[in-house]
Amino acid sequence: MAAIEKRVSKSGAVSWRVRWRHAGQKRSQTFDRLSDARNFAADVRLRQQRGQLDIMDRGEVTLYDYIVEVWAPTKRAELGVSTRQHYHQLIKKHIEPFLGTYSLRDLRPETIRRWQAERISDHAGTESLRKARTLLGSILQQAVEGEYIAANPVRAVRPSKRPRATVVRPIAPKDIEALRAAALRPCAIEVQAARPGQRQRTAYAAAAPGTAYTRHRDATMISVLAYAGLRPQEALTLQWQHVQDRTILVYAPKTDTTRSVRLLPPLATDLLEFRMASGRPDGDALIFPDSNSETWSKGTWDNWRKRTFARVLRDAGLGPARPYDLRHSFASLLAHEGRQAAYIAKQLGHSVLVSHRVYEHVIDELEDAPQISAADAIAEARGGEPLGRPIRNVFSS
Repeated sequence: MAAIEKRVSKSGAVSWRVRWRHAGQKRSQTFDRLSDARNFAADVRLRQQRGQLDIMDRGEVTLYDYIVEVWAPTKRAELGVSTRQHYHQLIKKHIEPFLGTYSLRDLRPETIRRWQAERISDHAGTESLRKARTLLGSILQQAVEGEYIAANPVRAVRPSKRPRATVVRPIAPKDIEALRAAALRPCAIEVQAARPGQRQRTAYAAAAPGTAYTRHRDATMISVLAYAGLRPQEALTLQWQHVQDRTILVYAPKTDTTRSVRLLPPLATDLLEFRMASGRPDGDALIFPDSNSETWSKGTWDNWRKRTFARVLRDAGLGPARPYDLRHSFASLLAHEGRQAAYIAKQLGHSVLVSHRVYEHVIDELEDAPQISAADAIAEARGGEPLGRPIRNVFSS
């Protein structure tokens, strides 16, 4: 049976050690508080009666070793590349430096509560910390199922408060068209004259980097993000053969799933014009390839976002925005049609819960407003006739 003994160090610090025997070997665990020692001793006695002390031995493995040797190998095949990278960053930033050396059985609710409080006091991002906590709970739940520990300590700890959701402000079709016009328009870069102390240089105007093709590509990219609601990584993996008669087949690396998105006639026209300008590439070719006909790297995308998209925003007279924000414009167009959250969620490739949380205010605001089709709203922004009619598939051949 488990026994508790009091220990006093040379410095006068008091601790409590729980001793027991299992499989012919002496075991012990030390605690700073008597109440913790008593709870642990009671747990040991209960496990002895149930014949479950082997779980405590398996629980000696550290959290980081368990993640590397057990959890990660079993999850690798289930997760997409971007999800694996995201989990790796969460573990590297929030979990491993603070909890990695703890044995699984030492991860108690109080340990998790203290970790969460310390990360908040260190000004860790609230949403990032919530994701790390959810991931930790998933890891430890697998440890429970594998009989490394008897209970998941994360479930006993109240999560930190979710930050107030940012109210999305969709970019209106007329502003999307201003972005497209700015992307298509050749512009000049104003180079300022040298300041005192710099090498002599007079002010001059230089042509902005890019070609007619890249300007057309940038405008089409904006159309795809805003009028089909694709995530940037979805747009970058899109092939010409994915454009159907009335839909676009979209592969979502985030969820490793494929969904069908409405192909609005104005967007079909933009894609057709860009394909013709690109030399009518084969169906398996990427719509937006890099200079090597491959998918854009993260660095290439970041450069486009920071340089090209930022310049286009500035030239269009719009405030700060991300390319990802263009996807909210598609949701707004669907809401103007009178579509409900479930339909919007299906089109954008996320859960109905997320759709309610992010777009509920947009849907509520338009509840009694006159409904207008997305195609007609875009056509009006372009100053033309309504385009709400089917278009023949010109992409399959």
